[in-house]
Amino acid sequence: MAGGGSFFAFLFGLALVGAAGCLYPGADVPYVQTPNEVVVEMLRLARVDQNDVVYDLGSGDGRLVIAAARDFGARGVGIEIDPRLVAQSGESARHAGVGERATFREGDLFQTELADATVVTLYLSRELNLRLRPKLLRELRPGARIVSHVFDMGDWVPTRTIRVEARERSAQVFLWIVPPKA
Repeated sequence: MAGGGSFFAFLFGLALVGAAGCLYPGADVPYVQTPNEVVVEMLRLARVDQNDVVYDLGSGDGRLVIAAARDFGARGVGIEIDPRLVAQSGESARHAGVGERATFREGDLFQTELADATVVTLYLSRELNLRLRPKLLRELRPGARIVSHVFDMGDWVPTRTIRVEARERSAQVFLWIVPPKA
């Protein structure tokens, strides 16, 4: 049994290395996939259609941008700091037949110009949402929709909140509508 303890220590160490690998250098949050069921409900909540330009900040593997283009007819832009995920997303979009409607850019979401977006989607953290809030309100047009998986924006009361069941868990999804400029 002495070897069993070493084996478990090895597995624990391997898990730690794997978890650390999920945080790309310079990223503020680790890459965690949004379940497909949540992706669909986020886009439905925002009432995405063919007239929308959906920006996904921290787009990961691109699934939300691809779904917006493929299933809702929107144009989508994914912003992701990890160049490996940007390349993977572009390939996935081409494979899904939406390469002309779904684009992916390597970049810092705080440096990305958002004026073209009619919908912005987030699965970041409460802290990042709060830091992004002034930028979203400054750059997005009145009526633009912001949807966040799990994390709210502090004292900005959402227009609507839904609960989505996915992977035997329940998650909140928040919707805000950018108000008229003062």
